[in-house]
Amino acid sequence: MIVKAILCIMKQKIIMLLLITATIVSLSSFSYKDRNFQDPKKVTQDSIKKNSAIADSLGLISNLKLKLHKKNAHASYYHDKFNGRRTASGRKFDNNKYTAAHRKFPFGTKLKVTNEANGKSVIVEVTDRGPFTKGREIDLTRKAFMEIASGKYGGSLKVMIEVIE
Repeated sequence: MIVKAILCIMKQKIIMLLLITATIVSLSSFSYKDRNFQDPKKVTQDSIKKNSAIADSLGLISNLKLKLHKKNAHASYYHDKFNGRRTASGRKFDNNKYTAAHRKFPFGTKLKVTNEANGKSVIVEVTDRGPFTKGREIDLTRKAFMEIASGKYGGSLKVMIEVIE
């Protein structure tokens, strides 16, 4: 009888301890300070420095040190069938990123590719080898290509390639 009473009291204490722990955990997850809210009036400049590809595409960076590699180069873009496959550098290919394939540049080289017809440019990173079609200088991801293309159709452009130093 006494043992049953002690067990009952222990069960109640364990249940109370679990309830208190659950309450503390749930209240801490609703803390306002832990949320990552951004004040709409406050603009952060760090995001521009961290993602130079987007910043340059928006025309926000003009102090890049560039070395001209080639004008009037023929650029094309990857087919979607390559999505998810490994590139020559070992990284997974993603057609929604800013990467490119070039025959000679070392992997990791940042290039500024400018459409000579409309002046739009994008910064890409070399992660693959190619293109292996005669007359083509660089393969861009679909996202990078469409960002500098005039229309939504067409598979090649004349571009200027500059190396970012």
